[in-house]
Amino acid sequence: MMQDDTVSEAEPRFPRVRPVGVDGLLVSFGDRLSEPANRAALAFRDALDREGPPGIEETSTSLVSTYLRFDLLHGDSAVLQRGVEALLASDDWYARPLPHGRRLWRIPTVFGTALAPQLEEAAAAAGMTPEAAIRSVSETRVRVQTIGFAPGQPYLGELDEAWNIPRQTALTDKVPIGALTVAIRQLVLFSVSTPTGWRHIGQTAFRAFRPESDTPFVLRPGDEVLFDAVAPEVLEKVRAEGPDGGATAEALP
Repeated sequence: MMQDDTVSEAEPRFPRVRPVGVDGLLVSFGDRLSEPANRAALAFRDALDREGPPGIEETSTSLVSTYLRFDLLHGDSAVLQRGVEALLASDDWYARPLPHGRRLWRIPTVFGTALAPQLEEAAAAAGMTPEAAIRSVSETRVRVQTIGFAPGQPYLGELDEAWNIPRQTALTDKVPIGALTVAIRQLVLFSVSTPTGWRHIGQTAFRAFRPESDTPFVLRPGDEVLFDAVAPEVLEKVRAEGPDGGATAEALP
């Protein structure tokens, strides 16, 4: 008789633990982005950092997964994996509160104008007027879901379902540092100047990557951000004030 390898619908596929290379484990909480899966990845990383089994050298998160790297000299990797699995089984990570130490950032942002020339195009794709699009984005408190693609660069979300718009089929040649772009219900705040397929709808003076600093990655996964709409002349003023570009931060409970 052939063995049926089909996963039963009653058998949960997530969370699951898989090896990465010879010294890593990946704990996945879903196969696509969702608020509960992102919350679980952030909460589980925090738990690993505070109460994980001995031997863990490094942790990080992606949109829906937690990665950990362990010291091969510390002991048996199978023992460490069992410790990780025991911690995983100890709680419902999808319902776990987000970690302490998060911050709420308010970042002055110019929407549209020549500084962010694709606002109207993106708004039309979302079925909104430019004015409604600005209200929608600027009034939505978004979470830093992960850091990726470039140093210190945050992916933020999720926006309203109307913003489930695709990336462009062709690349924009270059967006500047501090560009705010949109696609697939997410925002990306660019930490470097680079080509992109995301539509450029806002411009900030915020530098998310500061290699000269002791803390070069300014935003952290789990932080929340409001992109406050301002006039271009306000942006020019705060740009001269330093790398925060007029942004403020407060501790979240």
